[in-house]
Amino acid sequence: MAVKLKTKLTAGLIFLFGVILIFGILGIININLLSRDADLILKDNYKSVIYCNNMLTALETVDTHKDAMDKFEENLKNQELNITEPGEKEQTEEIRKNFEELKADPKDPSNYSEIRQSILQVLDLNTSAIYRKNMVAQETARNAKSWLAIIFTILILISFTFIFNLPGIISGPIQSLSDGIKEIANKNYSKRIYLKQKDELGDLAIAFNAMAEKLDLYEHSNLAKMQFEKSRIETIINQMRDGIIGLDAKKNILFLNVVAQKLMGLKEIDTVGKYAPDIALKNDLMRKLLQTDGDKKDLKIYLDDKEGFFNKDILDVKNNQEVIGQVIVLRNITIFHELNEAKTNFIATVSHELKTPISSIKMSAQILSDERTGPLAEDQKQLINSIGDDADRLLKITSELINMAQVETGNIQFNLQSTPVTTIVEDALDAVQVQAQQKNISIKTTIIPETPQIHADKEKTTWVMINLLTNAIKYSYESSAIEIYAGPRNGHVELSVKDHGRGIDEKYLARVFDRYFKVPGSQERSRTGLGLAISKEFIEAQGGKIWVHSQIGAGSEFGFSFDANS
Repeated sequence: MAVKLKTKLTAGLIFLFGVILIFGILGIININLLSRDADLILKDNYKSVIYCNNMLTALETVDTHKDAMDKFEENLKNQELNITEPGEKEQTEEIRKNFEELKADPKDPSNYSEIRQSILQVLDLNTSAIYRKNMVAQETARNAKSWLAIIFTILILISFTFIFNLPGIISGPIQSLSDGIKEIANKNYSKRIYLKQKDELGDLAIAFNAMAEKLDLYEHSNLAKMQFEKSRIETIINQMRDGIIGLDAKKNILFLNVVAQKLMGLKEIDTVGKYAPDIALKNDLMRKLLQTDGDKKDLKIYLDDKEGFFNKDILDVKNNQEVIGQVIVLRNITIFHELNEAKTNFIATVSHELKTPISSIKMSAQILSDERTGPLAEDQKQLINSIGDDADRLLKITSELINMAQVETGNIQFNLQSTPVTTIVEDALDAVQVQAQQKNISIKTTIIPETPQIHADKEKTTWVMINLLTNAIKYSYESSAIEIYAGPRNGHVELSVKDHGRGIDEKYLARVFDRYFKVPGSQERSRTGLGLAISKEFIEAQGGKIWVHSQIGAGSEFGFSFDANS
């Protein structure tokens, strides 16, 4: 029958406990025996010796000390209560009889010798008893030492046997299991462990061997399939037009596809297994790819003697939520750049070409509305006014498209100079005064005196201010108010426009400055969705910052800021 490891450990611990218990009990018993013998010596005989010596001393000083008789009497009474040895009682009685005679006539020293002789007899009896009992105590001590030495030797031998055997029963199999696990970790799935034990460790060895066998079968059955899948994936990656670089968790290069090798001027055979930051020391593109500063600008790279544009994307490779590597993808977006450039050129050309005929249409409508050209019916006036409004909207749209085309192509020019914020605010107010009056909106202006001038393009900054005011008027309620602020704030010079309209949902705030974006639910159809995008480009190109705060039902506040012109 197999004995379980738990049973072995329990038996060993019980044995050790028994050793300690037996040795302790034997020690206590023998110590008690020795204590008893010593106590008997002190109690029965040593006290009698003291009493006898005290009586002898008192007897010698009867003539010289008045209290000698009292001391003798006191020690004699103590002796009478401490009679333990054969013959001691008779000698004590003889002392009492002679002492009584002495007390009757203290001046008669004739019985001193009889008293002294009786005291010496009692002293001799107790001295002999002390010697005899001391020998008994020594014999008891010798016996105790002998027995304890024998028992201690036996227990030590058994304990040493236990100590040398029990650890081997546990540590040997554990060491074998540890060696086996290391072999498995090194993918040596042929490793097996054989233990003769029929306990839990033996069961563990059987389970280990079963696991190793399964891993061995899995490794050999899937190796060919894995090789095939690896080759297939490598073929697919190398056929892609995007550059792909694989890194492990320690930033070592795992692979580069053909496109990545061409882009970086590297060969896979020379880079695989090397630390990517070391490669980046001599390769500008690798250094740019490893940067994680959040720069999302497209990369301009020459490939096959042609300028190309690529977008960097870093993908984390995870296993059970743990990042085990990264894949850097350089997506070829050259065709999109070409299409975007073509779109920008087309918009710029069409907008520029449309601006002249639209201006002519507006001028013709103004001439027709002049009474000097002839009287008009009411319906005709409404049509002419409608033509004029449509022409204004078309001119605004074409102007925005031209501005955006200039921004995208980089052809926009800025005339940066010291500009007072008062001038920008006043020019913007003049441009929107009519629109505000049509909705009975009051505009409250707060300009902090002695506000520093800003280094900006007056015309384009005023255009931004007009755009913000126009939007505020559009989305404000009838007979409401708009607030303008211009002055220092948080170390910068700030201009802001605040309305009390319906506001913008928080989830759309991050996109209001995107091109062509319109807040869902907006009823304004004539908007292109470019005004705020152009405003953002104008302000940031001059080194400023533009922002928005809004809340549904509480209105919106748009603003921009510049460093003070020192």
